[in-house]
Amino acid sequence: MSQAADSPQLLTTNRKALLINLDAQRYGTFAEIGAGQEVARHFFQAGGAAGTIAKTMSAYDMAFSDAIYGRAKRFVSESRLRTMLAHEYELLVDRLAATRGDSTSFFVFADTVAARSYKGDNECHGWLGVRFQTTPGRPPCDILVHVRMWDRDNLLQQQAIGVLGVNLLYGAFTLHQDTTALVHSLLDNLTRARIEVDLIRFEGDDLAHADNRLSALQLVQEGFTDAAVYTPEGTTALPAEAFYKRAILVQRGSFHPVTRVNTDMMACAARSFGSSAAVGDRPVLEVFEMSMSKLRVGDAIDPRDFLDRVDSLAAIGRHVLVSSDLPYFRLTAYFRRYTPEMIGYAMGARALLLMFDEKHYEQLDGGILEAFGRLFKNNVHIYVYPRLEHASEDGSTEILDAHHIPLPPHLRHLHKHLLENQLLASLSGYDPGVLAIFARKVLACIQKGETGWESLVPEPAARVIRERHMFGLRD
Repeated sequence: MSQAADSPQLLTTNRKALLINLDAQRYGTFAEIGAGQEVARHFFQAGGAAGTIAKTMSAYDMAFSDAIYGRAKRFVSESRLRTMLAHEYELLVDRLAATRGDSTSFFVFADTVAARSYKGDNECHGWLGVRFQTTPGRPPCDILVHVRMWDRDNLLQQQAIGVLGVNLLYGAFTLHQDTTALVHSLLDNLTRARIEVDLIRFEGDDLAHADNRLSALQLVQEGFTDAAVYTPEGTTALPAEAFYKRAILVQRGSFHPVTRVNTDMMACAARSFGSSAAVGDRPVLEVFEMSMSKLRVGDAIDPRDFLDRVDSLAAIGRHVLVSSDLPYFRLTAYFRRYTPEMIGYAMGARALLLMFDEKHYEQLDGGILEAFGRLFKNNVHIYVYPRLEHASEDGSTEILDAHHIPLPPHLRHLHKHLLENQLLASLSGYDPGVLAIFARKVLACIQKGETGWESLVPEPAARVIRERHMFGLRD
């Protein structure tokens, strides 16, 4: 198996299953609920499965599933997957450890999947996971994956899950020491048009080298998903759980580092957003969003720099979204997967000017009108924070806001339409004292070891930057 793992040639799904079957050290159980019953089939068809499979089972009915694994609120959920892995692994070890534990690396593969229903109106998604020993006698590790399925046919969705399950097992057994390569292999013999992987978690002593935050970033980099979500607790989150039926207020930026301008902008926008009758008493999630272009330096992303941004935002209690350079109208469509509630964008006046740049919409048949029509559909509003501009060489300044931005004549009627319909609004109640703060100057101060930058950054973020020497801090 090691030679095949090192080979640059893409292995077929059948070949991966056969190589696992021929590995005398691997032995385990397959437990599949719902539409995920395709994974074990690949191992039976590949040949030699008797040397790999101790048991396969499927509990399609909820009552049977509850009887085996205990009651659960949701049929397809992370908690159900974890229960399946724990239950089956305990059985496997209890029954076989005494006779072959010294020479066998035990594993359990489990999945719980909801494929396209007969009516075709359900969410098509699933949880897949593997609990495995890297070598005989070692404490087990877990790899958990959440997917969304995009095939329009139930049978095709099942087939895609089967391929992904084989990829996950093969990656766990042969690539666990290189989780970057493991993540990259998940969609072997598949395409993003069929499967979206929007969460992966590595757990266990032998996977301690993996950073789930960087693995989530890789999913976005690889194009396996549109975005990754990070919580204030410093963990990754499933987008469907983070955004489900919540009103969402978003600020896009580089946050390199986060400054008092960013927090003042969000505070002002939150007051306006929360006062809307469409929000009312509904729960609001405030999100700081970074697109991939904001993270790249040249063609690369510095992992340390990325984690510094996420951790400094977590220090001020913020959720972070990293997206794949989605324009605002596509970002709105992404949120609409999970919530019908009001969506608001907080942005500076300079960002608003960029939104009116028609070159960003040349790929759309309807150009900027199509983009704005899709953006502002279904209760979306933009809140514009003022920007202090140096107007001339004499040092005079002017304030740009939602009402006062330099636009070409043919776009002014569109701008006026957005203002009159209150889809675009200038923020009030801001702190004039922070308008002259610019992140690039703050970063330069940090990296040069100059004093005074702490007063330009939210205090909790400044504290963690000092403690961990983030952003190249020089004492």
